[in-house]
Amino acid sequence: MARVYIHDLEKHVGEEVQLRGWLYNKRSSGKVRFLLLRDGTGILQGVVVKGAVSEEIVNRSDALTQESSFSMTGKIRKDDRAPGGYEMEVSDVGIISIAHEYPITPKEHGIEFLADRRHLWLRSSRQHAIMRVRHRIVKAIRDFYDGRGFVLVDSPILTPAACEGTSTLFETDYFDLGKAYLTQSGQLYAEAGAMAFGKVYCFGPTFRAEKSKTRRHLAEFWMVEPEVAFNDLNDDMELAEDFLEYIVQTVLKDCEQELKVLERNTAMLQNVKKPLPRISYSEAVEILHQKGINFEWGGDFGGTDETVISEQFDRPVMVHRYPSEVKAFYMKRDPENPKVALAVDVLAPEGYGEIIGGSQREDDLDVLLQRIKAHNLPQEAFEWYLDLRRFGTVPHAGFGLGLERTVGWICGLEHVRETVPFPRMMYRLTP
Repeated sequence: MARVYIHDLEKHVGEEVQLRGWLYNKRSSGKVRFLLLRDGTGILQGVVVKGAVSEEIVNRSDALTQESSFSMTGKIRKDDRAPGGYEMEVSDVGIISIAHEYPITPKEHGIEFLADRRHLWLRSSRQHAIMRVRHRIVKAIRDFYDGRGFVLVDSPILTPAACEGTSTLFETDYFDLGKAYLTQSGQLYAEAGAMAFGKVYCFGPTFRAEKSKTRRHLAEFWMVEPEVAFNDLNDDMELAEDFLEYIVQTVLKDCEQELKVLERNTAMLQNVKKPLPRISYSEAVEILHQKGINFEWGGDFGGTDETVISEQFDRPVMVHRYPSEVKAFYMKRDPENPKVALAVDVLAPEGYGEIIGGSQREDDLDVLLQRIKAHNLPQEAFEWYLDLRRFGTVPHAGFGLGLERTVGWICGLEHVRETVPFPRMMYRLTP
């Protein structure tokens, strides 16, 4: 007898198979017991009929509590009315473990109650759908870059200096070498990779000690960062367009069932195709003024500002040429207007804010030295980075996409804490 998984049942209609999993739910109707088994790949309804099986098997079925682990054996039949479209005529039930009283029941629970039990909350159908979409986005990211000849260059998590500003660093002691910091971005190392391989990407966890409690912020999140030698800002924006279209259209094609579980209105996602609208920072400021928002040119956009700007478009909008003073030291200034940097942010619609931030990098050694001094950064920690300008400097550009914000946007979630298995936030370090 074959042991199979629920997602493969279409290959086993009419066969007697065994499934192993956990009791998602159960109900009784007269002589019939309906057992919902989940095995991580789906949910299957098993029908136990009193008289068709032994009394012992009926008693085992009755003994199962929510989240008890068990095996279920029987013949598979197609049934469009059943969860998942298949049903099992159960011939045997084997108990593996009877669960204690399960704390998460079908009733409504508060968000903190669920967050404290995140290790169990992951078993719910909603969380399953989110994690499967996340999984598909991760695969799409890798497929996109691998299919275009990019080389994965892993960047270190422990670094000697800041990349995105010193105020949001997690600090730790590093043997006899002094302080080390959890990385805010793998970008500087990706630049070294681009000088070696032409086009690369890094993809891993990043950390920001930002004291923010908004629905868009995590202290630990994943970011993918492509970097391409000889690319300018326009090339960077074209790559970002291609990338976003590929991710979103892939999820729409492959995760239709998960998006239905999440009750996601996909109308806006269907619009994510090239070309994406492009506006300058100054044009974005003008939009805010037209909407009655008193915003001063030169400041960085807040969450509300980004929402107002993105509401004017039916797909993500690319905002480019931000004021140099609000952007990182490594971003190249526009030769035609040194007050602005050759930078771009991509703002997602529906209030999800910035999902991509990128720029053309400063490739001039003398200018980069000035920028490091202006930002009060320790030059000795960046000597290796400066070497990239000393030995064969070229124009180059890249960007970073935050995985969790992207998952939250595509799934239509209220808060990014649901986009990662175990979120780390300013006020949460457990479970």
